[in-house]
Amino acid sequence: MGAPPAGEASARAPVVLSNFRTLSRWAYPQAAATAHVSPSARSRGVGRLHFLTEDGQEEVYMALRSDTAGGSSWIQVALPRRPNGVVGWVPADALGELHSVGDYLRVNREALRATFFRAGHAIWSAPIGVGRPALPTPAGHFYVREKLRAIGGAFYGPFALGTSAYAPHLTDWPGGGVIGIHGTDQPQLIPGRPSHGCIRIRNADIARLWRLIGVGTPIEIV
Repeated sequence: MGAPPAGEASARAPVVLSNFRTLSRWAYPQAAATAHVSPSARSRGVGRLHFLTEDGQEEVYMALRSDTAGGSSWIQVALPRRPNGVVGWVPADALGELHSVGDYLRVNREALRATFFRAGHAIWSAPIGVGRPALPTPAGHFYVREKLRAIGGAFYGPFALGTSAYAPHLTDWPGGGVIGIHGTDQPQLIPGRPSHGCIRIRNADIARLWRLIGVGTPIEIV
């Protein structure tokens, strides 16, 4: 059977690049390419790659799957934007080198605990604070976009992680509603549900996690 017509997806199944547990891949963007609903430049656009996060850090994209269509290579990426869960296909050359990570962070909103896994083994765990019932921390698969120090005084603690998750309703929140994982000046509220959606961790615990975790690390919020 010959190659599929230009602009049509190939018959073979896309190759999985990230399983969000034992092996995931991420990359920096190389071009402000349009992300498409399928691996074809003729398909509908669902967003664009951008170079900087809301905090002015280098943006990163989680690479989900790869495919070849019409003789071109495509990579499906998770798009950090509202609503949560949007994905799109971009030309492979719009991304830089794919970096691999074998870690992931699991956030359990019911147990009020976060656990960091490396090679399938839990190596860090701590109690957390999550969103109050009216402003819940969103569930889903996300990833670490940036690592920050002392972003806004004692309220946020000494370290913070910017994620690809967005608060469903707080669009006028700093950064457009990005869900952060950060320290706190109110450790007595942890464990609990005191936040507007962010994940609060006691300062000693976030300091250790910040040293362990890297950008591109998957986050599972359940």
